[in-house]
Amino acid sequence: MALFQRRPQVSDSFQYYSAGMNRNVLIVGLGNPGKEYDLTRHNVGFEAVDSFVAKNPEMDGWIAKKDLKCHISSGRFGDTRVYVIKPTTFMNLSGEAVQAVAGFYKIPLDHIVVVYDELDIDFGQIRLRVGGSSAGHNGIKSISQLLGEDYGRIRIGIGPKKPARISAADYVLQKFSTDEQAQLPNLQKEVSAILSEYVYGSDVLPTDTRTFLI
Repeated sequence: MALFQRRPQVSDSFQYYSAGMNRNVLIVGLGNPGKEYDLTRHNVGFEAVDSFVAKNPEMDGWIAKKDLKCHISSGRFGDTRVYVIKPTTFMNLSGEAVQAVAGFYKIPLDHIVVVYDELDIDFGQIRLRVGGSSAGHNGIKSISQLLGEDYGRIRIGIGPKKPARISAADYVLQKFSTDEQAQLPNLQKEVSAILSEYVYGSDVLPTDTRTFLI
């Protein structure tokens, strides 16, 4: 599983469901719950994982798990058991859901990938990395405070801020423009491809930049 790999993995960290080299992976889409937040820039993580679950018949439908503070879908890809969640805690408490699910299913930090919006990246680009600062993103800040920083990240560009004078908080809670909404299927397709590479364990550089606009 090299897409977000920072260091060699040790087999002791794998969770075994049956004989063989099975592993658990947790994919987290960040956003705010509620219809009023649909298609807002801050919810692009939700939109991306919704698309991944819908397009992959291996994944079950979404289930609300109040005790785990999220909606969750699961499925098996080869030897990999995949859990996809959307926290129901609102953005600034996202770490509570990630911590609860990772603890319940015994998923190590280096098997967690978070999909979220990044204001410092232009719309049209997706960047991958492991670890790093939150860059002011409250969802990432919450996860890092509770679990540590060394998890995989799919950062979806929503910048630059327009008009420049608008506050970042107001900008991220705006809905995507009509032109941007027309490009969302391309974005979702690219994120799904990245996640598929990840769960099947393809060799991809741990730091990468993708362009989804065509």
